[in-house]
Amino acid sequence: MSAVRTQEALPATWVEERAPRSTRRQFVEGLFRKRSAVVGMVMLGSLIFLAIFADVIAPYDPIQVLIGIEEVARRAPPCIHLLGCPADQPQHIFGIDGNVRDLFSRVVYGSRFSLFIGFSTVGFAIIIGGLLGAVAGFAGGRSDNLIMRVMDVLLAFPALLLAIAIVAVLGPGLINALLAIGIVSIPVYARVMRASVLSAKEMDYVQAATAVGASPTRILFVHILPNSVTPIIVQGTLGIATAILEAAALSFLGLGAQPPTPEWGSMLGTERNQVFTAPHLVFFPGLAIMLTVLAFNLLGDGLRDALDPRLRIVRT
Repeated sequence: MSAVRTQEALPATWVEERAPRSTRRQFVEGLFRKRSAVVGMVMLGSLIFLAIFADVIAPYDPIQVLIGIEEVARRAPPCIHLLGCPADQPQHIFGIDGNVRDLFSRVVYGSRFSLFIGFSTVGFAIIIGGLLGAVAGFAGGRSDNLIMRVMDVLLAFPALLLAIAIVAVLGPGLINALLAIGIVSIPVYARVMRASVLSAKEMDYVQAATAVGASPTRILFVHILPNSVTPIIVQGTLGIATAILEAAALSFLGLGAQPPTPEWGSMLGTERNQVFTAPHLVFFPGLAIMLTVLAFNLLGDGLRDALDPRLRIVRT
């Protein structure tokens, strides 16, 4: 009885605000409990730091040719003074590429393009695919059938091959490559959002909003969508890694970023024949792609575990 009286005596605003704060705390605790998620956040934070401060970290302009500025040879191996490289030689910790440019500077600046590629393509796909999936799941009937059959047609093609076909029609270039990757990613987010909307529109709060006469538009955008975005956020985090890989593949084939843009896939494609003669030109851009994709995958797994209420119940 005393516990009941104590709870009744608490201010109503305190009781109302405690639940969402507790939910946020559970999410943060669940996220930081996953070591893989913490590692992913540290790696992603380092990548963001490189992208923001690339002008300070990179010792050279990424497109600057060093002929006539320094006495360096094409595809020269890495030179680090602390590791025994002669002090009279200019230091290039990742070596020199085939066009006599500092590879470390190009890899550092490439982090900007990778983040831009990942967030822009996934953002475009989430907006378009999320709206299509929400309309399909909420409207149902012929609209649902029409939208989802178009999505099924897009899903029938391998994503990379469809992206290559779109870029071949639009023309090579970074913007066209981003548009192609965004288009082929739309069906994934449309299906995820449709499933979430179908589940959310059966909830009691939606039935209550319908009973009080709320318009369908208000029900969809105010009541359903805010409670359906969790799966698409997790999918988007994982999708950024896929988008970066696909953009690197297109650039490797010469359909994405064009020289002298310091994009990791383009750097791999340019020096792909130097695997045995100058392996550092392939190793460092490839390592950068691998670590970036790994960071987003680890963070996506952690977000999925932290946001899944079923896993939260199992842990408790």
